Amino acid sequence: MKIKTLLISLSAIFIIFASVVGGALSDRIFGYRLLDKWFPRKESSLSFSQDEKLKVVKEESIVIDVVDKVSPSVVTVGVKQTRKVVSPFDNFFDPFGFFGLPNDTQLKEKEIEQDIGSGFIISADGLIVTNKHVVAETEAGYKIITKDNQAYKLEKIYRDPTLDLAILKINATDLKPIELGDSSKLKVGQFVVAIGTALGEFRNTVTTGVISGLGRGITAGDPWDGSSERLENMIQTDAAINLGNSGGPLLNSSGQVIGVNVAVSQGAQNVGFAIPINIVREAIDTFNKTGQFERPYLGVRYKMISKDLALLNEVPEGAYIVEVISGSPAETAGLKVGDIVIKTDGTKLTEDNGGLAKIVQNKKVGDSLELEIWRGGKTSKLKAVLKIAE
Repeated sequence: MKIKTLLISLSAIFIIFASVVGGALSDRIFGYRLLDKWFPRKESSLSFSQDEKLKVVKEESIVIDVVDKVSPSVVTVGVKQTRKVVSPFDNFFDPFGFFGLPNDTQLKEKEIEQDIGSGFIISADGLIVTNKHVVAETEAGYKIITKDNQAYKLEKIYRDPTLDLAILKINATDLKPIELGDSSKLKVGQFVVAIGTALGEFRNTVTTGVISGLGRGITAGDPWDGSSERLENMIQTDAAINLGNSGGPLLNSSGQVIGVNVAVSQGAQNVGFAIPINIVREAIDTFNKTGQFERPYLGVRYKMISKDLALLNEVPEGAYIVEVISGSPAETAGLKVGDIVIKTDGTKLTEDNGGLAKIVQNKKVGDSLELEIWRGGKTSKLKAVLKIAE
């Protein structure tokens, strides 16, 4: 009797042991998770929840879908121009210029071809948007390269006089135009994608990020010729933007262009800027109707004097005139270099209200603009009639 009881006990223990081992194997090998009710598993700190995995996969899919949709509409802008370079054979004993700069006899003209910027197609018959500074050199020859490496000679360049925008025309048909979005609905933190020719070398480079800020005012400079201009109401993004990205599209998660990449901060990483597409859309609409940019033009370059800087230098706050374009409305009105515009149409001019550029942008061609200026310690009033840039 005792032996029978012992055998029954041993059988029960064996069955329990086999069940535990079998359950563990089923749980770990086949993923049945039979023991989780009694023995909850400890998740690794390196593991991801199902929701997190789905989020990562969804974000990757969004980027891939945007790139597949938009890449055929993004182009590279190339330039061919003649530059003077040093010939090492004419300066064999001093090829690095340790003993002074090369003279004119040591400079040889050489034809250079390189990629310098980006753009995007807005019509099937060959209209392309880019930055004005990308095609600023009037004597150079430009070409457009599409994603499938088709090269087109640039037939016409239309430069916007007040914004860093240009519309290019090539002889082509059946191109894929990009879809324009609505920049008035943007939110800080919104996901964005940038596509362009990074560093003028890597075509169709894709970067991602978010909108870091809206309504930014910046002074953008051209690294090649040292010029600069004031740009207002810019989109700030941390999506990587390099010099060759200029003119390329900033896109939302639907693959719609919401901005034109225009500048990158030289003093920080991941700080780039784009012109809102609604501003660009207005320029495109005007161009489609008239064949030119009918935008009001004053004809000055300036730097805003902040309140703190004004107090420090004992001058009024306003727009300090750096350059007056010859034949412009500003010159006709009598504006001079060194003047400080302190009021426009009776309203005080400050950085907070967008500066002089925003005031002019809100006007129409033919409108008058009353300028109250400070010159040599005295104030006076001038009247400029805005016109189209020639």
